Amino acid sequence: MTRRRTKIVATLGPATDSPAVIRELIDAGCDVVRLNFSHGSAADHARRARIVRSAAAAAGRDVGILADLQGPKIRIEGFAEGPVQLTEGQSFVIDTAMGSQAGDVKGVGCSYQRLPDDVKAGDSLLLNDGAIELSVAVVHGSRIETTVRVGGRLSDRKGLNKKGGGLSAAALTDKDREDLHHAVALDADFIAVSFPRSAADMAETRELMAAAGGHAALVAKIERAEALPELEAIIAASDAVMVARGDLGVEIGDAELPAWQKRIITAAREDNRLVITATQMMESMIASPIPTRAEIMDVANAVLDGTDAVMLSAETAIGKYPVKTVAAMARVCRGAEAQYERIAHGNPARFAVHFERIDEAVARATAWAARHMKAAAIVALTESGATALMMSRGTTQVPIFALTPHERTRRRMALCSGVYPYAFEPADLSGTHPSLEAIALLRERGVLQPGDRVLVTRGEFTGPGGTNTMKILSVPE
Repeated sequence: MTRRRTKIVATLGPATDSPAVIRELIDAGCDVVRLNFSHGSAADHARRARIVRSAAAAAGRDVGILADLQGPKIRIEGFAEGPVQLTEGQSFVIDTAMGSQAGDVKGVGCSYQRLPDDVKAGDSLLLNDGAIELSVAVVHGSRIETTVRVGGRLSDRKGLNKKGGGLSAAALTDKDREDLHHAVALDADFIAVSFPRSAADMAETRELMAAAGGHAALVAKIERAEALPELEAIIAASDAVMVARGDLGVEIGDAELPAWQKRIITAAREDNRLVITATQMMESMIASPIPTRAEIMDVANAVLDGTDAVMLSAETAIGKYPVKTVAAMARVCRGAEAQYERIAHGNPARFAVHFERIDEAVARATAWAARHMKAAAIVALTESGATALMMSRGTTQVPIFALTPHERTRRRMALCSGVYPYAFEPADLSGTHPSLEAIALLRERGVLQPGDRVLVTRGEFTGPGGTNTMKILSVPE
């Protein structure tokens, strides 16, 4: 079977709590699991992480763990007598001084105390993922008096967004700082930062993580309107980005979202960063064993846009068919990948620019040569995985096998499209011995066949950033 290039991230939750189900998720094609710190306790996440590590080892797979920090998700408070129905034209108050369960059809509290300072008359507030829209009439002390523009059913603790962005809540809350230590303790491979507004938010997270002894790759979730003008700087300060289409779509509007998805993916690839596309990709499979045609098209289009990974949230966390959902997503990814010659998602003109780094020059040249000489594989002998990542940003459909002795590197490569990590530590570092040992290992695993033409990259010295050599070899008979 053709190897699937696009990776799959599956969120764990009550539906996937058992070791047997997690093993089935991995067998179905899950490459990275997501621990959503918006739900569950630190003990829950630690237990799930242990199960994942055990199941991955049993399956002979390197499966990454992504710890997703909650961030400053702004929510209304609760209603005294259950959900209310808001109708177009009625008055409705959001009051930060109201009790946590004192809401009714006339108004409700809000946990974000600075909200009255962040809004003014004429602003639009969006509730419940944009399903309800309120127009701000006047702000008086703790009270925000609004008129319902789009009504609907409203229940406890629904999210609140300001259309166009502009809420001043910091990216990292006290809860996030505590959860960051929990993520480091469970040895998460990726830590996602929710609602970053600038590169400074990512830099602060990196400093806090380093102080806690962590080594995870940082994922910036692009979900605020304010993040878009700062996109390039945020990407540069991160190891990966997530197109978090839920809150982002609410803030900028549905019509703007598809173009921004493509722009974010392209910008990430051009800066040698990983990119995940997320939110409602197969939402109907929470309750249905098959996806809709629209969902199939959505996943396929993300693949064609060049995303490294597609992500499942509630579908696997609380859905009825978590394993079937992962299997369906894997099929759609393979189908999309089979339909086209790899598009130059990173600008192909990059081959004409000056490369400052030797390893990037080798990586780009190798990817170009592999594609045009129809090589069977690229084999990257790597310490950090950087060379394999850079090669995957190009236009080759040739599989890239990242061989490294470092388990942390292998798990990080589990998120990288078109890259397949293997444990490898050569017995002899001299001459061509490491390249020949690597080819022998992959032949033994059934990956390479006698006569295959293979491009091998490595460094003549050890250490990150040391790749400076590319060889063209044939698999011996």
